[in-house]
Amino acid sequence: MPRVIGVDIPGKKRVEYALQYMYGVGPTRAKEVVAKLKIDPATKADDLTSEQIVALAKILQEDYRVEGDLRREVSGNIRRLIAVNCYRGIRHRRGLPVRGQRTSTNARTRKGPRKTVGAVRGKEARSVAKAGK
Repeated sequence: MPRVIGVDIPGKKRVEYALQYMYGVGPTRAKEVVAKLKIDPATKADDLTSEQIVALAKILQEDYRVEGDLRREVSGNIRRLIAVNCYRGIRHRRGLPVRGQRTSTNARTRKGPRKTVGAVRGKEARSVAKAGK
């Protein structure tokens, strides 16, 4: 398993797909990087030489924002939205969908599992209710 910028990329996969395991590298960017370095896209990640791995890391760090830098930037943007109290910031703070999706149904990814509203009665409460009748 080669390690690029602190991320283990799967060695059994082709280089262009293995690079996509890094945060901030998608299909297009992976193909661009492989083309810049003139690496055969069919090469497996395990077959990369140490020079190629160093060159990959260098290009990804210098030309693109990936991994830690990108995560820091995204979380900073969200913190800024929350701080200025804009609509999107409020949605982030409340853990609701930010981009206008409906919430009366769906939105379970953001809202989490359903929370039942209402009285959940145990055995004792039922027996007391029956005795009162």
